[in-house]
Amino acid sequence: MVAVVGPTAAGKTALSLALAHALGGEVVNADSMQLYRGMDIGTAKLPPDEREGVPHHVLDLWDVTFPASVAEYQEAARAAVEDIAGRGRVPVLVGGSGLYVRAVLEEFEFPGTDPAIRERLEAELAVSGPGPLHARLREADPDAAARILASNGRRIVRALEVIEMTGAPFTAALPAPKPFYDSVQIGVDRGTEELDRRIAERVDLMWASGLVDEVRRLDRAGLREGRTASRALGYQQALAQLDGVLSEEEARADTVRGTRRFVRRQRSWFRRDPRITWLDGASETLHADALAACRAAAR
Repeated sequence: MVAVVGPTAAGKTALSLALAHALGGEVVNADSMQLYRGMDIGTAKLPPDEREGVPHHVLDLWDVTFPASVAEYQEAARAAVEDIAGRGRVPVLVGGSGLYVRAVLEEFEFPGTDPAIRERLEAELAVSGPGPLHARLREADPDAAARILASNGRRIVRALEVIEMTGAPFTAALPAPKPFYDSVQIGVDRGTEELDRRIAERVDLMWASGLVDEVRRLDRAGLREGRTASRALGYQQALAQLDGVLSEEEARADTVRGTRRFVRRQRSWFRRDPRITWLDGASETLHADALAACRAAAR
């Protein structure tokens, strides 16, 4: 199978369509926010009439109130991969959510959950915020604390839950890379200045295309109650705009800043993997170079 990975706005979608046409492939989504029904504009989800006849899988699985589950995603994505390959087609995994990509491509079993522990930790998070919990994580597992933002309450809670359940550091629950599928991984990136420009253009397009109206509809469906969906870039800012906390200009600017920070984290995650072949998303030979890498790996 083929995986197309890299930071937001680098050009993964266009490359995935080109590879699907050239290889006889079908796309499997690996963008965590595109798993939510109705979250279309803010996630740059490709509309059906722009998919060029290429089947797309593992989209729109969850309501916006559903907390993200990488284990549930893994099951759905691997079922799609097996179905595509079983029909003699090529699965093309596409997305910038590093853990989701890894969950499909590698041997990866997720620790279970303990509802009582989770509920207690989430209650602490609601009362005290993520700061005290991150400090506790820093004492229990400094490596995990260094990898998880101090503001990311959901991931902090998960790390502390696993530590309490297993008695071992959270980082010990993440296995060393071991392939589950034979694959070639193509990384798409661009120069920082160009990518910054493309991010700003994407955010402008999101607002021009009706993101605020999309968020208003999703708010009626429970977006604010969704621990994962409500924190998505663009969506949290649009909610703040609807509440009058941010002006439209402030909401757009905050989305651009947040996306640029997210791109840095994406790069940090993917650049650690030496198996990824990196290509310039601005290159005129991008599609040919990616196809050559796929065919070389298949030999």
